Amino acid sequence: MYEGAIQDLIDELGRLPGVGPKSAQRIAFHVLSADPADVNRLATALRKVKELVRFCTTCFNVAESEQCRYCRDPRRTNEVLCVVEEPKDIVAIERTGEFRGRYHVLGGAINPLEGVGPDNLRIRELLMRLGTGEVRELILATDPNTEGEATATYLGLMIKPMGISVTRLASGLPVGGDLEYADEITLGRAFEGRRAI
Repeated sequence: MYEGAIQDLIDELGRLPGVGPKSAQRIAFHVLSADPADVNRLATALRKVKELVRFCTTCFNVAESEQCRYCRDPRRTNEVLCVVEEPKDIVAIERTGEFRGRYHVLGGAINPLEGVGPDNLRIRELLMRLGTGEVRELILATDPNTEGEATATYLGLMIKPMGISVTRLASGLPVGGDLEYADEITLGRAFEGRRAI
């Protein structure tokens, strides 16, 4: 334990996700020894993100205006909507260069152990968007874990009766991987999602 400002900084850094006590201490001492101009840039960036960044009023991605860049882009199609858990998932999908539709960010996934149910997610807003009749396909791009699967299943059961095509991102073996190291679930999904060549 340190005293005063350095301990306060360590404590605050330790509250960040993925930052444990040792990492918080390392970062705090890095900040302490860093050039004041570097520290001021960091402090300015932190203040600006809280002042300027908000959630897009349409898809709930991060934005600095009413709508995010993907919702403002007239070249994107309104017929395909990709549902993701968090804004960071949009970045991963955009890196592929394969998707030209719109997005909807749920703000998490169903997780009863953490007290997160459907009412805690932006499902109501999703249903309102689907109610316009523009969307022909809904792609469920939730994480391939228990919570993501539960969320995708819940949404699929809710939306299929609306006459909208509901698809799920394929999952399976990673490129460059070896079969002997694949777990049963991943290998099973690879068999389910096989395609003709």
